[in-house]
Amino acid sequence: MYTYYDLLQQIKIYGTFIYTGDRESDLALITEEVKTLKSNGLFSSKEYSQAMVIIMQEKTRVQ
Repeated sequence: MYTYYDLLQQIKIYGTFIYTGDRESDLALITEEVKTLKSNGLFSSKEYSQAMVIIMQEKTRVQ
């Protein structure tokens, strides 16, 4: 997982589709979904770390 698109594809595997039309809201929802996937044991520590880095990069890009 290297890009925002890769992250979206990864969470789609678990049945989560996020699109609100507002990138900041999307990122907030994706952050919560990634945390949930990690707490449920579906994301490894490495995947969680990569996802959070991607989210932070996107948040920087949006602002």
